[in-house]
Amino acid sequence: MTRSIALSLIACLAACAAEPAASAPDPASSLSRPRPVAPAPASPAPAAAAPTCGLESRPLAREAPGRLVAIGDVHGDLRATRAALRLAGAIDAQDRWVGGALGVVQLGDILDRGNDEQAIIDLFERLETQAAAAGGTFTWLLGNHELMNAAGDFRYVTDGGWRDFSDAPEVDLARLDRPELAAALARAPAHMRARLAAFGPGGTYARILAGQDVVVQIGDTVFSHAGILPGHDDALPGGNRDARCWLQGAGAMPEVAVDDEGPVWTRVWGHGAADCALLGAVLDSIGARRMVVAHTPQLQGITSDCDGRLWRIDTGMSRAYGGPVQVLELTAGDGGVRVLRGAKGDRHGG
Repeated sequence: MTRSIALSLIACLAACAAEPAASAPDPASSLSRPRPVAPAPASPAPAAAAPTCGLESRPLAREAPGRLVAIGDVHGDLRATRAALRLAGAIDAQDRWVGGALGVVQLGDILDRGNDEQAIIDLFERLETQAAAAGGTFTWLLGNHELMNAAGDFRYVTDGGWRDFSDAPEVDLARLDRPELAAALARAPAHMRARLAAFGPGGTYARILAGQDVVVQIGDTVFSHAGILPGHDDALPGGNRDARCWLQGAGAMPEVAVDDEGPVWTRVWGHGAADCALLGAVLDSIGARRMVVAHTPQLQGITSDCDGRLWRIDTGMSRAYGGPVQVLELTAGDGGVRVLRGAKGDRHGG
């Protein structure tokens, strides 16, 4: 963990402690990226050398299963998460994998705005293992809210979200290779320390998130939380590794965490009519047929544009938004794409 990251964590503590979580978010609003790094002290103590990242780059492209289901933002809502996974045919009533060779990809933003985050992460970890054992795949991507939490930006944490990590394993404050995080924890309000320890780079849950990527291409479809623009397409495998190394505690904060037009932040593909020529250029450069994004809530349900080359799957299914539970099914054999819709009772408040 670098000194700049630690200062960013510390800089947010007082402001985050004073600012309440947004209980009724505006689906059209844009979140700001993680807060800027605070100025360094006049006479800083020498920083410990950053650990070397031993993670290898993964291929961006992966083989498509016969049937693949994509799920959008769940924002700390275990009920909605379970409903989406059952709609996909992935789990049974006991949360066990029953999808066989099914592939599932979840597009990030499992954190913030809800109270069940630890349970969702633990569930996703189990499903990764169970799906692989059954011949399927369970892939979950990093969204902007995962990276915000790693940067110490806790503006959208609920009261329950603070309590949720009070029993999470904390880092050893005496560890000599983590002096900056120890300093951040020492300065943090008491109710924030467990979450900071869990999600600060190198923390218990940050290391779990370090197993996930920002962008993945499965078969002929590219998936990312917010979408890809020209200029970002040629650095995708490296960008995935940079984010993972940072979360592991062995790298600097990556550009993807703060780039307003990067693959976890851009709103270009989320609102209104898409620029289909621009989309075509991006897809051609990657070698993909379509792009699937989340990030910007579509409260009436999943939408598409550009003759099915763009799909927006964040339906705001969490309690924070009250949108419908829907998922996107892609079938490899015939290249078909269809929206699976949950029962009316799956919509919070509806």
